[in-house]
Amino acid sequence: MLGFVAGAWLAAGVGLAADPVTLPERGLCAHRGASGTHPENTLPALTEAVRLGVPMVEFDLALTRDGELVLMHDATVNRTTNGKGRVLDLDLAAIRQLDAGAWKHPRFAGTRVPTFAEALAVLPRHLWLNIDLKADSRWGAQTAEVGRRVAELLARDGRLAQAFLAARADTAAAARQAVPGIKICSMDRQADTAAYVADAVRRRVDFIQLRDCASDPRFPTWVGELKAAGIRINYFFARDAADATRLFAAGVNFALIDDPASAVR
Repeated sequence: MLGFVAGAWLAAGVGLAADPVTLPERGLCAHRGASGTHPENTLPALTEAVRLGVPMVEFDLALTRDGELVLMHDATVNRTTNGKGRVLDLDLAAIRQLDAGAWKHPRFAGTRVPTFAEALAVLPRHLWLNIDLKADSRWGAQTAEVGRRVAELLARDGRLAQAFLAARADTAAAARQAVPGIKICSMDRQADTAAYVADAVRRRVDFIQLRDCASDPRFPTWVGELKAAGIRINYFFARDAADATRLFAAGVNFALIDDPASAVR
């Protein structure tokens, strides 16, 4: 049963589900799927987030040695699987052999690292897909290539209306060159939040991800500048329903949370 947070969205006319054209404007974002209760960046975590009815799901993409895109946050598989080594040094076949669930709980033993295509297959078209591209120094010269490939895959699958890439400027530029309609969330955090906001407005991105700044007295000003520019605001992160409620009241569109179930009970 959905609790007061979900009820508040509905009362405000902001549904937990929407058609592919009219997507939600506010709500929880399941960080790496329902990662508080399920192994992060796996199909069980994604499908649990969908079951809970959150309007946005976030997951991370990394590149394997043989050029496949898989869901993984870290540069290595060490923390979230029973294997060791850099994702970029492992072929997909080797990563497929790893257990990506037992570290979280024995009931998830045997869970595999999913590919990007497998993730898309379980994610419906009525919610936002917040796709964090791990395109930093780990990907080196392939950074632009990854941005381009992900954008083209989303276009081919008809996901441009619901998906956006959380990416640094160089990756975002490559994605937009390949697919001009791709949505971008700025992840180029500057020395201070004011500069970060100004850069996002200048670049005309679609989303920004703020963090650790909601208590700053300048926060209402930043929110106003972003809203005036038509930029949706994601915030990392909400610990619980009370946190999320405060963030929404302050103008945040989507609050990232590890345990969405705790906020919709």
